[in-house]
Amino acid sequence: MENEKRKVNCSCQEGCCVKTKHRDSDEYKSLIHRLNRIEGQVRGIRSMLEEERYCVDILTQVSAIQSALNAFNKELLSNHIKTCVVEDIKSGDETVVDELCDTIRKLMK
Repeated sequence: MENEKRKVNCSCQEGCCVKTKHRDSDEYKSLIHRLNRIEGQVRGIRSMLEEERYCVDILTQVSAIQSALNAFNKELLSNHIKTCVVEDIKSGDETVVDELCDTIRKLMK
């Protein structure tokens, strides 16, 4: 689990900190693969617009992108819970639970 631990790096003068997380190779590859597919789908919609394709066909593709983004979110959230949240709770930091609840609330809008 050492390579999965998060680091807090300050990148500005005002003292605000940006959290980072090193992901193992499999997780990274899976997430990048999903994003590459989504990116291709978005480019496909652009082409459909340029080709003056029928609205319903474009909307169908937009729906597919939304599903792909939801799948990306589910995978990332699951990994976050299994690593970051568990590690923080084990170390006694329960504020991560409030952060997780806020994140889930935002995802469910």
